[in-house]
Amino acid sequence: MIEEKKIIVAIDPDLCSFIKLENHVWKIDAKALYYRDLNSILRIIIRNGAKKVEIYNVCGQRYIGTDLNSDVQIKIFGTPGNDLGAFMNGPKLIVNGNAQDGCGNTMNNGEIIIHGQTGDLLSHSMRGGKILVRDDVGYRVGIHMKEYHDKKPNIVIGGTAQDFLGEYMAGGVILVLGLNLLKGNCCKARFVGTGMHGGVIYEREKILEVGESTKIMNTGKRDKLVIETLVQEFCKNFNLDFDTVMNAKFYKIVPISKRPYGKLYSQ
Repeated sequence: MIEEKKIIVAIDPDLCSFIKLENHVWKIDAKALYYRDLNSILRIIIRNGAKKVEIYNVCGQRYIGTDLNSDVQIKIFGTPGNDLGAFMNGPKLIVNGNAQDGCGNTMNNGEIIIHGQTGDLLSHSMRGGKILVRDDVGYRVGIHMKEYHDKKPNIVIGGTAQDFLGEYMAGGVILVLGLNLLKGNCCKARFVGTGMHGGVIYEREKILEVGESTKIMNTGKRDKLVIETLVQEFCKNFNLDFDTVMNAKFYKIVPISKRPYGKLYSQ
């Protein structure tokens, strides 16, 4: 059991009024907390064994969950700021609201579940773990995303994406469901897969316009297994019907070459 007094002593006395422990869940009121103070509190209680944390009244505080190496579950109520879960290695972040830019930046492992939408640069250089976004995402999602040894990053987008989705993508999986599109409509994203040289982008129906360095292909049995696994988890987290989501044809977008710009830099 977590020793409450031990943790309280380790925290700056001026910050103790922002936290409390109820039924083994640490609760933080972030309404008047500077982002550095909020992250300091998080690190202290997690270092001392906290497994469940709830943060309320979040409004733009940056770097929540950044560089944490733990299996802690953190529920966030409000809108976290940039670089949520950056360099994260294990925690599960659940955002009851929207998230801003840079979410999952260079993330190694763990999960980020967003009950809303995100800004730009989601999963920049992400190399492991999973990010599920219920609604839309911004520009340059999945840029430089890669696989690292046995790690393989996965992103599921329930809505649509903006330009440069999967730009310079080197590994991992992006699944775009487009659940908020009317039948026959397409995502407005341009330059999808620009410079892509690894990984795969799955789409539910043909809703994405591919870039010059990519091609659209039909999905096979292995693809279907990957898609079904991700959709099951997505539906479970956002209380959606699996059969309804899967009642569509899926396609995959893959790179044409592993060196799309090779001719620009060599003879």
